[in-house]
Amino acid sequence: SPSYSLSQMEPEHYFPSPSLLLTRWWRRETVAVVTGGNKGIGFALVKRFAELGVSVVLTARNKQRGEAAVETLREEGVGDYVHFLLLDVSDPLSVSTFASSFKAKFGPTLDILVNNAGVSYNELEENSVQHAESVMKTNFYGPKLLIQALLPLFRRSSFSITRVLNVSSRLGSLNKVRNADIRAVLEREELMEEEIEGVVDMFLRDVREGRWKKEGWPSYWTEYAVSKLALNAYSRVLAKRYSYQGSGLSVNCFCPGFTQTSMTKGKGTHTAEAAAACAATLALLPPHLLPTGKFFSLGRAATFLNATSKL
Repeated sequence: SPSYSLSQMEPEHYFPSPSLLLTRWWRRETVAVVTGGNKGIGFALVKRFAELGVSVVLTARNKQRGEAAVETLREEGVGDYVHFLLLDVSDPLSVSTFASSFKAKFGPTLDILVNNAGVSYNELEENSVQHAESVMKTNFYGPKLLIQALLPLFRRSSFSITRVLNVSSRLGSLNKVRNADIRAVLEREELMEEEIEGVVDMFLRDVREGRWKKEGWPSYWTEYAVSKLALNAYSRVLAKRYSYQGSGLSVNCFCPGFTQTSMTKGKGTHTAEAAAACAATLALLPPHLLPTGKFFSLGRAATFLNATSKL
């Protein structure tokens, strides 16, 4: 059985070749869910999946924006593959309602879940933590609750492996944490999700009590970085728990790098479409090449970006 040492959830600059998408294992009946799909990387990824012939559920927390995004995709000729369902990942009631709606519409047929929805309230050079609770709810607890709610709906079949791809960030790498005690908890081979939640609670307490700076938390985009640190750790726990040999589930993380989106005010080294092309390649890897417990990072590998943008 594969081992899940911490190094497997640190960023890896390896990417599979885009030509692997030529190994088409999916069918029209293959169903993907992309959270935060009305703009940015999420929207570009919904479009990419639809172009490749995957049925995809675009989720958004705002009905009008979600429906407008689907209308845009219809106008671009891929609307037949796209469905819209309302989802605010920061709201547990919305998550459970979404799971019920998905089950009613599609049944237990979910093949791919991309947790893309995320928030940051800081400008690029800012570092306020005044929205720490909201950021944790959306970026960590949201994906966690959604995965748990959708687990019974993942397709278990002999021809496909269910894939969870969590859009994360290198800002959530362990080397950004200066506090050795926190690192020691998250490095534990037998890490449990209760311990991850304990770390998040500790961070929120440090924020409330005004001592987060001196406690050794990441120093850049702190609340966002800690939310992604927790998401990476949870992904590793899940990957280990559902080692897909036998359970049919693969869990990986993907850092899209410095991408031109609303979160970066349009600044970045590459477009949302380029990042989405990479995410699609990872999410659609052929079963025999699909890893689990990996953290893929999109750096400045222009050759890969150029190759994927032409897919």
